[in-house]
Amino acid sequence: MNMEYLSTAEEKIPNIPMLVNLISYRTRQLNSGARPMVKRDHAEMDNHDLVLKEIAQGLLTAEMIFQQEETEISDLDFDASILL
Repeated sequence: MNMEYLSTAEEKIPNIPMLVNLISYRTRQLNSGARPMVKRDHAEMDNHDLVLKEIAQGLLTAEMIFQQEETEISDLDFDASILL
């Protein structure tokens, strides 16, 4: 594993579990025949290193979306906003 690409990828995506999941997901895509977004450094370059290079160059990112669902309760005789 290329440690330079790994350290740069950790700077781009500091959440380690998310980074591991992203690398795993993209590596499976490459193993299934997806085209890489960057050129290989050498012919024997592993797909994990290729994914790290994509992340390091900013071509592959991840984001987390948090949503809070508001449930509407219409059968109550009082203001439901105090339940939140």
